[in-house]
Amino acid sequence: MKRLPDTYVKRWVYDNIGQMAPEVSLNQLDEETIHCVLTFELEQAIQQDDWQMCLEPAFLPHFHWAPHLTPTSRHVMDQHCFRSPALIVHDDTRTIMLIPDLDLITKVADARWYMDLDAPNNLLVLGMSRTRVSEHVLFEKVKGASYPSGTIRIGFYLKLVENDQGGLNPWRLVLQFLWDRWGNAQFSQGIRREVRLDRYVRHAYDWAFRHWKDTVWQEFEWDGRNIGAPVFIADVSQSPNYPGVPNERENRSIWNQAWFSSLRSAQGIYRYGIEQGDSELVRKALLMKELALTAPQREGFFPAVIATELKKMVVDGQEVNRSEGWEFAFWGNSNRNPADPWGAIAKAPYHVLDMSWTALLMLRWHDELEPDPRLLKYAVCYADALVALQDAKGYFPAWLDQDTFAPLDILRESPETSLSVTFLLKLHELCPDSKYMEAAERALKVVMKEIVPTGRWEDFETYWSCCGYGREELPGHKVARNNMFKQCNFSMFWTAEALYQMYKTTGDMRYMNLGQRVLDEMLMTQASWQPPNLYVDVLGGFGVMNCDGEWNDARQSLFAELILQYGVELDQPEYIERGMAALQASFVMMYCPENEKTKQQWEQAYPFFNEKDYGFMMENYGHDGVVDEEGRGMGTFTIFDWGNGAAAEAYLRIKDHLGQTLKERYGYDITY
Repeated sequence: MKRLPDTYVKRWVYDNIGQMAPEVSLNQLDEETIHCVLTFELEQAIQQDDWQMCLEPAFLPHFHWAPHLTPTSRHVMDQHCFRSPALIVHDDTRTIMLIPDLDLITKVADARWYMDLDAPNNLLVLGMSRTRVSEHVLFEKVKGASYPSGTIRIGFYLKLVENDQGGLNPWRLVLQFLWDRWGNAQFSQGIRREVRLDRYVRHAYDWAFRHWKDTVWQEFEWDGRNIGAPVFIADVSQSPNYPGVPNERENRSIWNQAWFSSLRSAQGIYRYGIEQGDSELVRKALLMKELALTAPQREGFFPAVIATELKKMVVDGQEVNRSEGWEFAFWGNSNRNPADPWGAIAKAPYHVLDMSWTALLMLRWHDELEPDPRLLKYAVCYADALVALQDAKGYFPAWLDQDTFAPLDILRESPETSLSVTFLLKLHELCPDSKYMEAAERALKVVMKEIVPTGRWEDFETYWSCCGYGREELPGHKVARNNMFKQCNFSMFWTAEALYQMYKTTGDMRYMNLGQRVLDEMLMTQASWQPPNLYVDVLGGFGVMNCDGEWNDARQSLFAELILQYGVELDQPEYIERGMAALQASFVMMYCPENEKTKQQWEQAYPFFNEKDYGFMMENYGHDGVVDEEGRGMGTFTIFDWGNGAAAEAYLRIKDHLGQTLKERYGYDITY
């Protein structure tokens, strides 16, 4: 094969390295797949700031997808964000999918691979350069790349698809290709030596309730009731082995929020306590349930956070943070919000998403663990207030003014609506009422019509977490150079789950078909391979958004069951493997003997760690877009409800819900 088909590719050009032109190999692998490798044989080392290959489609796409944003010509998609890497464009009849040849990426190279997607100029780019991180987290090309003498290879696969196959679900063929070529083999090799997941559960609970108990477990009285829960966040300096002065990173607090959900973790502790006959664990889980019920409802709405004030003081000559005691506690809401980003918890607006998630967990507890009419009553009171918030189009607002409950303007029409759909469907299942079903159907209909087709996956995390890029100007608008919204996979998850639950409720395959499309878009943020230049295992783990750097983010423990549910419903082995890989990845960042590579990285970063720290687990890896052999990328804290406790809960929930099915139909025994 000498050239790319001109019905798809108008122009294809590539640079030399120095004066050396590449030898080009083009091979037709099947009817729709071409493999290209460019090989340079360098007689001497060459310094060259940038090398790139540019492909111009022979049509004008109206759809563009890439794994990361490149808002200006300075920016590139560094290989750090190659989780399921591809560039995808299509019009009404043709689709091009460009997938880097991951076999050719080496562990150490001065010039890093990158991609770029220039929608206005209709260019797909694969290149090599040095890069640096700018903002949080974008990548820019910098000068200084060099190539050693010898053989340099870079390559890609090109999938060229006719008709609507690519347009209906632009990600399915890419995901299948990535998993068939890399993920399946790496997953199959890993699962044979995978340790029993219940060992990680024991580490998590020993860490929280034995070795770090003085820091983690909080038990106190509120309004005449005993309540308790693991603390929101524990800093590495609070280790019993830390040689210096402990420091509290944020307010001592307990959260029932979309990320950090004490009530979710409590369900894992309850399941494990019952299974093991451990009455103390059951007692702790019930105190966590009581804490959720203690949150004061006003007109059906309720706060997400109970917290103490944080003060600075000097200890042994060092300024550190210390929280006041629980006798001075107050209720508030997540400070990850647009009204006052990272401001005061006490003044934060109510977040509808957080309330719907907590109310859904109350229903699941009541239905699956132990009947408690108080949980049902609390959820019904909230549901009636929620339904009254629905606007004429069907959306539920994101935030409510703390005093008046008036909806804030920002993200009034967002995919955060989808989580409220799942809550209302569960309530309708337990307490059949047409108003809940009708509200859920109206809400999902508008998300299907306005959010899914355009990829407008904007939620609180997209702009009001650690990545503030575009916070002021981008909500509701695409990044022009990529023809893409800034996107977060959390809202993809809520929507895929809502579509799945609506399908299970109605039996209508339209919801399942669209749900699979959204699930696949979410799976494009999952690691479909193990890069050689990362120092912990990442296969199956998730990133967060198209403007961030995380691998192995804690959300994978939340996503795993939904992937498996789709796999079982569709009898799709790839989804079963991806769901199992996500569940396994949920424990990879844990410091313990079972994770040899991770343990080495933790000890590089914190040499004082020992067996009393087993179970410590950062929520992700490579958060800032850079990793190295010395432990950079390992982080500094554990959030029990978005890390080790969340992973333990996911395993125990999946074991209860799907354990027998996974064993009998697919041969994966997690029931131990």
